[in-house]
Amino acid sequence: MTSHKNAIAALGLALVLGQDALAAAPAAGPARWITTWYAAPQPGWDSGFALPMNVPASLGRQSVRERLRVSAGGQRIRIVLSNRYGRQPLRVGGVRVALANGARAALPLTFSGQAAVSIAPGADVTSDPVALAVPPLARLEVTSYLPAPTPVTSFHWGAQQTLAIEAGDTRAAPAAAEGERIGGRLFTAAVLVEAAGTASTVVALGDSITDGNGSTPDTDRRWPDVLAERLQPHGIGVANAGISGARLLRDGMGQSALARFREDVLGQPGVTDVIVLLGINDIGWPGSPFAPAESQVTLEELAAGYRQLLAAAHARGVRMTVGTLPPFEGALEGTPYAGHYSPAKERLRVRLNDWIRGAGIFEAVVDFDAALRDPAHPRRLRPEYDSGDHLHPGDAGYRAMAAAIDIAPLVNTSTALAGQEGAR
Repeated sequence: MTSHKNAIAALGLALVLGQDALAAAPAAGPARWITTWYAAPQPGWDSGFALPMNVPASLGRQSVRERLRVSAGGQRIRIVLSNRYGRQPLRVGGVRVALANGARAALPLTFSGQAAVSIAPGADVTSDPVALAVPPLARLEVTSYLPAPTPVTSFHWGAQQTLAIEAGDTRAAPAAAEGERIGGRLFTAAVLVEAAGTASTVVALGDSITDGNGSTPDTDRRWPDVLAERLQPHGIGVANAGISGARLLRDGMGQSALARFREDVLGQPGVTDVIVLLGINDIGWPGSPFAPAESQVTLEELAAGYRQLLAAAHARGVRMTVGTLPPFEGALEGTPYAGHYSPAKERLRVRLNDWIRGAGIFEAVVDFDAALRDPAHPRRLRPEYDSGDHLHPGDAGYRAMAAAIDIAPLVNTSTALAGQEGAR
């Protein structure tokens, strides 16, 4: 209890003194593990859904090669593989990891001392630590070999990050030019780094706007990526828990935020803060091709959902920042998914944003709506920020979103951790 009180006192002092507190902060304590990269797992769906999965139904005697960019750096890493929504054990014959610049040969991973691992349905596995010095914002290459027929029922959807599927066991080989490339992630769910005692993780919890739809693929230009660049000098990691089609209250292209909050946010090593941007799919999906038979959600239901996330976060000592919903007039017009926007849905978005700004219950509010809306037409995205579908920002819009976040409280929270570690 004493260390908990000391931590609260240190955090309060940091918030009051601001940047002056950074200079006076205690020295870093023992190293700690934090999440430096994340791709939230989601369950597969059947062919009756509005969007295809765009991944193979099954893999076998093939290797999956994934490239990813970490946020915070460290001297040792662990890789987390997930079978969260698998319906049978996932057999992995072995995994290798390397810096993507080719400066060092790929290193084999072990799981409880063994190269191969079987992951039970619904479970994750975390590798043993491997000594690999990873600089901040470095790119890694993770190659996993699947020796047996493997149905793909747990994955991460989206084209913002692509992977290669290669024939045979290619863990020790360079990337094959003929490898099939697909969008999304398969099985690699997280990268952990061992970092200084002041290190921490900020989780970005959201939908396709957080997952980066509309950004340039494989260039790390989503708003959590840009936030990671801003936080890099302070040793703070960013875990992107965005899922395209995600909703606050109901399942979509993944479980609801209420259902996945414990694993995707509170379960992240080193988490101190969560930034939540959710609700546009709760508002937009009903009556659209994504949820044609659903009734419209209410402001009271959305507010109750946010309060539930806040209660869960505060019970674990995690601070919660909430973002206002960007404008979306004309969203998905001219596509098979038209119906996402209507004047009634716009009125609900405005009411929800007003509630978020005035609730006074969150540690902070980020006004993404103000940062992205067109001053001449505030129900729409600014043209230079619009990816073209009037729903998702492009690269410039995501950079504007990251710039709208005040990072001082995030940095001060991390600094206060040093006092917490020292008091133990």
